[in-house]
Amino acid sequence: MHILCSDLEGVFVPEIWINVARQTGIEALRLTTRDIPDYDALMNRRLAILHEKGLTLQDLVAVIKTMEPLEGALEFLNWTRANHQIIIVSDTFVQFAGPLMEKLGWPTLFCNELKVSREGVITGYTLRQKDGKRKAVQALKAMNYRVIAFGDSYNDISMLKEAEVSFLFRPPQNVIREFPEIPATETYAGLKEMITQAARKQAEKTA
Repeated sequence: MHILCSDLEGVFVPEIWINVARQTGIEALRLTTRDIPDYDALMNRRLAILHEKGLTLQDLVAVIKTMEPLEGALEFLNWTRANHQIIIVSDTFVQFAGPLMEKLGWPTLFCNELKVSREGVITGYTLRQKDGKRKAVQALKAMNYRVIAFGDSYNDISMLKEAEVSFLFRPPQNVIREFPEIPATETYAGLKEMITQAARKQAEKTA
């Protein structure tokens, strides 16, 4: 039996922090794991900027509520749910995810959690576990699932390498250059075809 593991931002929805940067005018918040592979360094930088600018969780959620899924994302997700099992494994946070998950029809999501004061100030974050994307795949494999994984950025690479089959979806050129061994596609149609072929091959192996 196979199961799909997918990233969230850049695959189904736009990058949250880029949208926050756009709407607040704080260009320094545009950096993502496409730019800085070290997630802790990236998040500590973001939190320092939020504190400096006086932005609260409520301010960020207000931006997130204006965001919509990427064009074609909901149709693709509905196709996966009709034909496969899928878990979205993300480095985002529970407090951010609600408005986006509602627009995607509440798919299963594994993600992290922010530490927030009574005043709504984000004081820190709690990871589900270190390298949680890779460990999620490991746990599924331990349950005898064959994992097909896809994502777009540096923070997805350990998950993609752990899966039996993996793909990059709309990755930046620097990621393509560094990981040429992982097939990439720019379209949901291409991703559907890749998943279908991978699932068929896995089924043939176990027949």
